[in-house]
Amino acid sequence: MNSSELGSLAGVTIRTLRHYHQVGILDEPPRTSNGYRQYGVHDLIRVLRIRRLAALGIPLDEVPRLLDDENHGAPDVLDRLDEEFAAQIERLTAQRALIAQLRVLSITPDVPPELARYLGATTPLMSADQARMDRDQTVLLAHLVGTTGMPHLIRFYERLSDPELLPALTETAATFEKLGPATTEAELAQCVDRFIEVFSPLAGTLTTEAPDMDLSPAVDLFAEYTESVLNSVQQRALSLIGDRLDDQRG
Repeated sequence: MNSSELGSLAGVTIRTLRHYHQVGILDEPPRTSNGYRQYGVHDLIRVLRIRRLAALGIPLDEVPRLLDDENHGAPDVLDRLDEEFAAQIERLTAQRALIAQLRVLSITPDVPPELARYLGATTPLMSADQARMDRDQTVLLAHLVGTTGMPHLIRFYERLSDPELLPALTETAATFEKLGPATTEAELAQCVDRFIEVFSPLAGTLTTEAPDMDLSPAVDLFAEYTESVLNSVQQRALSLIGDRLDDQRG
C-alpha cells in the first residue's frame, strides 16, 4: 500500500507519516520503481500502536522503547502520565472556578485573578474611563510587585474596597475626573484636600508593610501612564497630592 492508502486505513495524514519517519519511530519502507513508498501490514500495525500511545499523551520520543523493548517499564510511564494529568485537572479546575468568579463579578478576564474580587467591588461605581484607568494601573502594579509582593497588594486592595471607605473613594475619584480647564483654583485646592483626607491613611501602607519591595521602576511607568490619560489640570492636582503626601511622610 502507498502512503495515502496507509494514512487512510490508519486515520492519519501523509504529513503525520512523514513526521513519524523524521523522528525515527516509523522506519521508511523501500520505494517502488516509480519512487513511491510501499508499506505493509506491519507498518499499519505500528502506526496504529503509535496512535494509541500518542492518544494517551505519551511523548513521541518515548514511543520507541514502549514499542520495541519487551522490558519497557510501561508502569513508570503511566504513573508519570497520571501525575501530570492530575496536575492538569487541578489547574483546569482552578481556572474554571476563576472563570465562574469573573462571570459573577462582571470583570474583564485580563485583570490579575487575585484582585478580581476587589475590582469587582469598585468597577460598578466608576465611570468607564475611571474603570479603564483602574484596570490598567492594577495590571501594571500587579506585574511590578511580582509573586512575592502580591499578598501585600491584595491587602492594599482589601482596604481600598472596604465598604466603609468605598463611597468616599469613589466620590473623590469622580471629583478628580471632573477637573479640567474650567476648574477654579479653589475647586482644585478643595479636590486636593479631599483626596488627601481620604487617601492619606492608605498612602504608603504598601511599601511600609513590605519594605524590601522595590517599586522604583513603577514611578516612571506610572508617570508616563498618567501623562497619557490625564489632562493638565488633573496632572497638576496629582503633583500637588504627591507633594502633600511626601510632606506627611517626611
